[in-house]
Amino acid sequence: MKISATLLAVAALALAANTADAKGCLKGAAVGGVAGHYAGHHGVLGAIAGCAYGRHHAKEQARQHQEQRDAPAAQPNQPPAGQEKL
Repeated sequence: MKISATLLAVAALALAANTADAKGCLKGAAVGGVAGHYAGHHGVLGAIAGCAYGRHHAKEQARQHQEQRDAPAAQPNQPPAGQEKL
């Protein structure tokens, strides 16, 4: 009885939880874990730091991609920025 109640509770929590947005975290955690392991047997700390950095890097790339999409198209008769007529 306890096992079925536990499984039911776990299933309810799994369905109720929002999906995690882990872009960059998995790759960063893998690289950080390996680097931390070889740098003094701190694989868990390396994985945490790698996940944080990977997530930050993914956010920056997404922000830059969004800015490029939202930027208005340059008009053909205007010179590029920094090359105005004197």
